[in-house]
Amino acid sequence: MSRFDVIIQGGTVVDGTGAPRRRADVGIRSGRVAAIPANGKLDRGDADRVIDAEGKIVAPGFVDIHTHYDAQVFWDPSLSPSSVHGVTTIVGGNCGFSVAPLVPEAGNYLMRMLARVEGMPLEALEAGVPWNWRSFSEYLGLLDGKLALNAGFLVGHSALRRVVMGEDAVGKEASEAQIEAMKRLLEESLVGGGLGFSSSAAPTHNDGDGQPVPSRSASRHELVTLAGALRDHPGTTLEFLPTVGAFEDAHKDLMASMSLAANRPLNWNVLAVSSYNRDLTEGQLSASDYARERGATVMALTLPQTMTMRLNLVSGFIFDALPGWAEVIALPLAERKKRFADPETRRKLDEGANSEAAGLFRFFANWPGLRIDEAFTAETKAWQGRTVGEIAQQLGKAPFDAMLDIAIADDLRTSFMPPMPGDDDESWALRAKAWRDPRTVIGATDAGAHLDMIDTFTGTTALLGRGVRERGLLGLEEAVQALTDVPARLYGIRGRGRLAEGWAADVVVFDEARIGPGPIHTRNDLPAGAARLYAEAEGIEHVLVNGVEIVRGKELTGATPGTVMRSGRDTDTVTAGGPVRWAASAPRLE
Repeated sequence: MSRFDVIIQGGTVVDGTGAPRRRADVGIRSGRVAAIPANGKLDRGDADRVIDAEGKIVAPGFVDIHTHYDAQVFWDPSLSPSSVHGVTTIVGGNCGFSVAPLVPEAGNYLMRMLARVEGMPLEALEAGVPWNWRSFSEYLGLLDGKLALNAGFLVGHSALRRVVMGEDAVGKEASEAQIEAMKRLLEESLVGGGLGFSSSAAPTHNDGDGQPVPSRSASRHELVTLAGALRDHPGTTLEFLPTVGAFEDAHKDLMASMSLAANRPLNWNVLAVSSYNRDLTEGQLSASDYARERGATVMALTLPQTMTMRLNLVSGFIFDALPGWAEVIALPLAERKKRFADPETRRKLDEGANSEAAGLFRFFANWPGLRIDEAFTAETKAWQGRTVGEIAQQLGKAPFDAMLDIAIADDLRTSFMPPMPGDDDESWALRAKAWRDPRTVIGATDAGAHLDMIDTFTGTTALLGRGVRERGLLGLEEAVQALTDVPARLYGIRGRGRLAEGWAADVVVFDEARIGPGPIHTRNDLPAGAARLYAEAEGIEHVLVNGVEIVRGKELTGATPGTVMRSGRDTDTVTAGGPVRWAASAPRLE
């Protein structure tokens, strides 16, 4: 019998299928799981290296199908912080925001769009990304052999529109000839390895000029036609952001129609569950019932944790969805500060933010309730941890004036934290119900995006720490399955998501008594010295990708064993209308 490259010895295997845990060694050879013996034991002398997992859980590496690492791949092959939180496989290109295909004149537009809509610092995108590819295949080829994680990418609608329509991609409906050209370009990108098609109609998605991103100008016909391009391309799937808030019948019909046109499941982003929006949650989940009655499959991507949010007036994300704010947020920083200092501008912005037209976004106009999470000057740091309302009362100012004065003193970098609902017992119970709902898949970390704003990149360790250990809302086996096998089977990711003989040796070893996210903090480690929010993981001991260790304790090893996944080669076709969750079997990695 051939020696093993690695034996993980003495651990408790939770294999990702939902089966009960069992004590067993895991033998790895040539990047795959070679043995998990029925008697549980392997001879440590048969391995080049032994990892001691005594008292630890040995599980499949976590699978995150909603990330935005499309640009970060060029400056951070580890794809941190996902890697240190046990993730071994990611999917990027979500919400219509891929960086391929590309033409020279589109690069600057896409950079500014990503900086605005996905909170990636523009200076990092300029300094850290070459922007020298054209086809989707060429983009993927630049990544082969250079990543720590397995990574696949959807083809983004906004990129397709910008290549085909040029500047007319923003604000204009496509002609039939342009739709056909986009369809041909999408098909070429799928042949080149794209995992599917993604798009967004969300009112929060604006480009670097404050205008709706290109996909928001697409007609129903355009969306359904492009979805239909997937039908003849194996191993492809659909991702879509239909709106923010309640679904109308038109949203449900559009998603079902896209699924039927593609003959693929469609997953939409994002189902945020809490006790204050119970009716909204059920209304959104009914989109899956609507689709199922028509032979389609629509799945909700739901959060594994409460979300904390940090807003600022540099990126302006969320604020730019308030009536009258987008044109001010789009101004250069110096001019923007002048406008925010102008009393008449303040009056108009305050009125817009608190108007009926603001809809759900009026929630973020609770100026007194905003808490200063981080400030950046000696003067403003004194206000950290306090609410705008408290500060305004002390200064004798209106809350909105106090907020803007602090932001201007900080060059608009001040991080404001709104009081987010959802950390009460009822909300957690409802969230657990949603996790178990067959109409959902856990994800929505947005890792790689909103780098100054959200901490959902800790989703894997947050679920296992808060949801499983602290609150007991799921069993460990059930939670691991939700983080591994369920998303892998939805996207047809071949031979990953389970610990089974013959499958890829993507493995995470963790201490279930300690696992959880560490404290959130700011790191200035992006290209050009730009900053991002970051958190280490607690309780993660080892992370292996294709049998090679990429994380040891809290340290990255620097190894890059990840596979750049291509549709049809690394993914199998999952069709609409059939069961996609808790599947009993799936093909091995060949």
